[in-house]
Amino acid sequence: MAREPQDKTTSDKIDERDLIRDLASLLDESNLTEIEVERSGLRVRIARNVTVAASVPMATVAAASAAPGASAPASTAAPILDAAKHPGMVPSPMVGTAYLAPEPGAKPFVEVGAKVKAGDTLLIVEAMKTMNQIPSPRTGTVTQILVEDGQPIEFGEPLVIIE
Repeated sequence: MAREPQDKTTSDKIDERDLIRDLASLLDESNLTEIEVERSGLRVRIARNVTVAASVPMATVAAASAAPGASAPASTAAPILDAAKHPGMVPSPMVGTAYLAPEPGAKPFVEVGAKVKAGDTLLIVEAMKTMNQIPSPRTGTVTQILVEDGQPIEFGEPLVIIE
């Protein structure tokens, strides 16, 4: 049973503001990224934007360092230290779980070195039991995959780099 906006009294508005302030303080104190509370038919959700520094999966680093004939790390495409600032970075449009293949054991949608066209599926993000295909925003070559299969991801987190 939701309250209608015209039914709110001044004290209700003040109570709601106090609740929001209290939740925001709790968010800061506990280092949570979001919190949702329902009280007396009023549902309040507070979330903070989180900047996530992407890490290069160890398999990518190991493969680059184990490449035969690689005399210096700079001779091949060096791992990008701050993927979030790379112009070819594809961010996650939602919070969820990243899956690199359509089902367990299946061939991944893309691999490093794969050529993709705008609209090709890069991976799937499961959010609230819904599988969301993440399309390539541009045509190019996948140079890095920044997430592991089954990894939880945040909104805006770098997923893939396409050059």
